[in-house]
Amino acid sequence: MATMRQPNPCREGDHGRFEVVARDGWARVGKFHTSTHVLNTPALLPVINPNIRTVEPADMWEKYGFEAVITNSYVIWKHEKLTKTAREEGVHALLNFPGVIMTDSGTFQHYIYGDVEVGVGEIVEFQRAIGVDIATMLDVFGTPDMTREEIEAVVSETAARAEESLKAAEGVLLNGPIQGGIHADLRQRSAELMAEHDFAIHPIGGIVPLMEKQRYRDLVEIIIACREDIPVERPVHIFGCGHPHLFPICVALGADLFDSAAYALFARDDRMLFPWGTGRLSEITHWPYASNALSQLTPDEVRALPDDERCELLSRHNLEITAAEISRCRQAVIDGTIWQLVEQRSHTNPALREATLWLYENLPDGLIDTTNPLRNGGVTWSEDLSLQPPGLAASDRLLSRVNIGSEGSDVIVLYGKQGPWRERCGTLVNSIAERWPNAVILIHTPLGLIPYSLEDLSPFAHVVGPGALWAEVDPATVGSEVEDLLEAQAGSIVCFDIGEDNLEILSSIGDALGEGAGPDEGTAHRLQVESVRDKVAYFSDLSCDDAEKWLSGCSFVYSRTGRVRNVMDSDGNHILSPRMRDGGLSLTLAGAEYLHENEALPAFVVNSDAAEYARKGRNVMFGFILEIIGKPTPGLACRIIDQSGELLAHGISRCNADEAMRFRKGVAVRIRGGVGDGSAVEPTGD
Repeated sequence: MATMRQPNPCREGDHGRFEVVARDGWARVGKFHTSTHVLNTPALLPVINPNIRTVEPADMWEKYGFEAVITNSYVIWKHEKLTKTAREEGVHALLNFPGVIMTDSGTFQHYIYGDVEVGVGEIVEFQRAIGVDIATMLDVFGTPDMTREEIEAVVSETAARAEESLKAAEGVLLNGPIQGGIHADLRQRSAELMAEHDFAIHPIGGIVPLMEKQRYRDLVEIIIACREDIPVERPVHIFGCGHPHLFPICVALGADLFDSAAYALFARDDRMLFPWGTGRLSEITHWPYASNALSQLTPDEVRALPDDERCELLSRHNLEITAAEISRCRQAVIDGTIWQLVEQRSHTNPALREATLWLYENLPDGLIDTTNPLRNGGVTWSEDLSLQPPGLAASDRLLSRVNIGSEGSDVIVLYGKQGPWRERCGTLVNSIAERWPNAVILIHTPLGLIPYSLEDLSPFAHVVGPGALWAEVDPATVGSEVEDLLEAQAGSIVCFDIGEDNLEILSSIGDALGEGAGPDEGTAHRLQVESVRDKVAYFSDLSCDDAEKWLSGCSFVYSRTGRVRNVMDSDGNHILSPRMRDGGLSLTLAGAEYLHENEALPAFVVNSDAAEYARKGRNVMFGFILEIIGKPTPGLACRIIDQSGELLAHGISRCNADEAMRFRKGVAVRIRGGVGDGSAVEPTGD
């Protein structure tokens, strides 16, 4: 008999810590450290009924890769035989599961049956006694049909039980559920109250009745109401949520853990889970999605199986689909495509579509501020993108740093072609800039207008979609967009399809704006300087005027294709390089030193233990940060300084200010270069 794969216990001192290894806004891939196993998140915990094991927990660990399960401590407590085994051998032996075991407390049974016979401290003590990894306090379940006064009592009573529950836990990791019904202010209040206590995880409870009725907009509103008041270093658990099509939107909003018995409950009713929804076995003639469980059988053959055998087979299929969608969400966070996955899933269910549209129209500022405005790779077009998903909203937030134009500026809008625009219309733009140097040149993209100086900026320049996206524009709509972007009244606004003849376009511009000036051999270089200047302003806290002063004495190293590859200061020091892959900038240590002197980047102040490591180019870890100056954005450049204000290093932030001060595990800043021993990572324009 093969030996079961062994769990991976956490290191000493890490018990209960949560570490983020990749993120996109609120969405995160992480590791939750327990003494039994380091749990990779996002994760789904299949619900195990200790009396009815449709699929053995050992199979969930070995065959399907589930690293954690959840079972009900109240059910074990009520059954003498289960209690005896659990007390004598432990809950891991009872379930034959080596990974993380979480237990619920009986709250849901109270909701279903009206009462439970166990005390607040007693049920936590029992969970501790049977050796669970993560216990749950006995909270009070709030339902959507309760009055506001009843929900207020639920919130108050749940919070009142926190201290007794934590005392009974005696160091066992404990869930602190958040209640509040469908009232956003009461959810926020519950999150605030529970956050005051030393819980390890915060489940958002009382949502099963909403999901049963597909009230997904209410679910999204509840998560948002709770999210910013839950301490960022604690995982967020969506209690009772286990349908795959809900994972992407919940993960995008910061959910780390899910649990559900849907894999078995749906199977008993001959229902099958798919990434896009639910199917009934009776209506299926061909499998719409492959799974190992069903690969050797036809739908007719499955329907002909005995009830128990068919239920187990469908349960295994449902587990496979669930595991695959969780894995897909993890990869999407790493790839920076979680919001594309949200959009794809939104088109599969009207209620989910409604929830997604509402979310895009009501994006929380905290979500936008923690989202890296740069996207890796192309952005696959969806009509929803015009509704400002977080990555685009974050880009718009930074556009306010660029001096695009002033009151009365004449504006030339170019449209009609997909990027790269420097290749599509670079010659035309040079000619326009020579003759009308004071005109503002904008590119019309499917995601909105951008100045030509940022023509290669992700995500605007990397939209992948049908050619119709770049079709003729509506002048009235463009005029409104122009003035929003300029934040001022524009002069003349003229629009031209860059697929037309360049001479005809120049002639038409002359008719609209006047003849213009003559040729200027320095125009191409001026445009390159303006591009770098605007990117410096876009990605740092330097004003456009100060960025221009910095670059005024610099020299530019060009690639064979005529793009700026490196920028050198007046002393010949390499200070920065534009990046072709996403339109960003890579700093050198010399560039970071200049920005440090001008306090133009957010700064992490580290203690003396971390200072020497940072000098030598070592990453800054959480737990060594004393203070944050400015507002770091995950994915963008920052400074590392000591308590005296001396520059130690520069790097890429992986957190915002609140996260920097609260997390105690993981990398806070990836260092690009330290001042100590020439360890700087040399940037390139790739």
